[in-house]
Amino acid sequence: MPENTDPQDLSTVIAAAEQLMGVSFTDAERTQMQAVLQEHLNRYDDLHNATFENTVGMALHFQPLPPEPVEPTAVPRSYVISTQPEVTRPDNLEDVAFWPLTQLAQLIHTKQVTSVELTEMYLERLRNYGPKLECVVTLTEDIAMEQARRADAELAANRYRGPLHGIPWGAKDLLAVRGHPTTWGAMPFKDQVIDMNATVVERLEAAGALLVAKLTMGALAYGDVWFGGVTKNPWNIETGSGGSSAGSGSATAAGLVGFSIGTETLGSIINPSTRCGVTGLRPTFGRVSRHGAMALVWSMDKIGPICRSVEDCALVFSAIYGPDGHDVTVSDKPFTWNPSQNPRKLRVGYPVQEFEAAQADSQTAEGALANHNELIAANNPNSNAVLDVLREQDFDLVPIALPEGDMSPLFLILIAEAAAAFDDLTRNNTDDTLVRQDDNAWPNLFRAARLIPAVEYIQATRLRTLVMHQLATVMTDIDVFVSPSFGNNVLPMTNHTGHPAIAVPNGFTPDGMPTSITFVGSLYGEADLLAVAKAYQDATDFHTQHPDLSAL
Repeated sequence: MPENTDPQDLSTVIAAAEQLMGVSFTDAERTQMQAVLQEHLNRYDDLHNATFENTVGMALHFQPLPPEPVEPTAVPRSYVISTQPEVTRPDNLEDVAFWPLTQLAQLIHTKQVTSVELTEMYLERLRNYGPKLECVVTLTEDIAMEQARRADAELAANRYRGPLHGIPWGAKDLLAVRGHPTTWGAMPFKDQVIDMNATVVERLEAAGALLVAKLTMGALAYGDVWFGGVTKNPWNIETGSGGSSAGSGSATAAGLVGFSIGTETLGSIINPSTRCGVTGLRPTFGRVSRHGAMALVWSMDKIGPICRSVEDCALVFSAIYGPDGHDVTVSDKPFTWNPSQNPRKLRVGYPVQEFEAAQADSQTAEGALANHNELIAANNPNSNAVLDVLREQDFDLVPIALPEGDMSPLFLILIAEAAAAFDDLTRNNTDDTLVRQDDNAWPNLFRAARLIPAVEYIQATRLRTLVMHQLATVMTDIDVFVSPSFGNNVLPMTNHTGHPAIAVPNGFTPDGMPTSITFVGSLYGEADLLAVAKAYQDATDFHTQHPDLSAL
């Protein structure tokens, strides 16, 4: 936006551009777009200052033949569990609501508790606390009880499917479930029913898990505001649970499900996992099929588990990863979970600059995109204490330097792809029905995205290529690195490069809100990543603490 440009003149320019784009905006919409367009212009300047060798191509590669999905194969689904303390059914079954999956599995496997009993307990908690936390869109009691009865019949016949057998779980409401609404958290889709099951839903059913609820999400995978309200944080219901896997984080933290599934484009697993004090795994891009899931950004969307422990995440990931013959991005790289792996043989790095930086004012990349600081950041003392714990556990930490520079031009990729995914909303003006209509909400961002020049989008993908190569160089010397969850560049950088990450609770703020630390692994290196994160978690007890819901 040129300096000293009169807003009325700029509105006239936007109106003229609309004729070239084949869309029409109102005067109010043109005025609202102007601040976002200025942000875009600043990002264009950053791109213009970047130096690209002629050989640097886009991060997205054209193939002359239509891409063919990798056919599903009988991948090894390892469900090995570490040695666990012996468990005994408590007098009040609700006392197990916050138990990790590993211990719930023992109750089921030893037949101290039936799947039907466990499901009924979680359904009752969903009824009691779900409305207060605004974390449930739809109870899937019919599916859950049918699956629970089948699970018990299989156990009676000595057919045990593994640790997910008989465990109730909740799905972020962008996963299609046949016969039930899949609302995407947004008013235009609140009555949408998709006649299929997402691959993740089918794979968890095959592993014996029981779907008890469709959980809330920020509208169209952004924030924690959905068409029914704001999803609450069970640690403090005066605050939101983080987005966009808002219901998944809240319900898991509140003990309403055994585990949940979330998705991440730019922080939507790491963010709510941090705010709600749970453990969330964002796998490598292309690890888990998105077939049957809402698309936001085709080149960035990822599906992963939100659980109460690292090992729980490993077990759920074991069930959902691998090609399905539908999603062309999914790799056939193997994954084998070995809880007895010695992680101290791995090379673990830590970015010195990230730990030295003050965290008090940190925010998620999603928050930066929204230009507001809603996230309770992992504060500096808690982050640095993690390094002390790792050293006490005999890890030889390697200081590293992550790629520097402003990552904000990469947001143009997200905004442009998201606007394309929901182009119909902009064209037919149904974006007006979304609850959030502020300057940094989707309706305004989608409109402004139409003015991103194609050249600038391509230049942003070339910058992405450079960042991918830079981080690949760093990772040649290490297997895993640990970082404050919301340090300067870690979240936007690793989401654009596709690296896996896991957020693990690492303490609390002075006012009692959870914080987290993030471990980042090599591409397709989830096994090593989980091993290191588990070693830290085994040496602490932050993940065993849960919110007091008695006041709800």
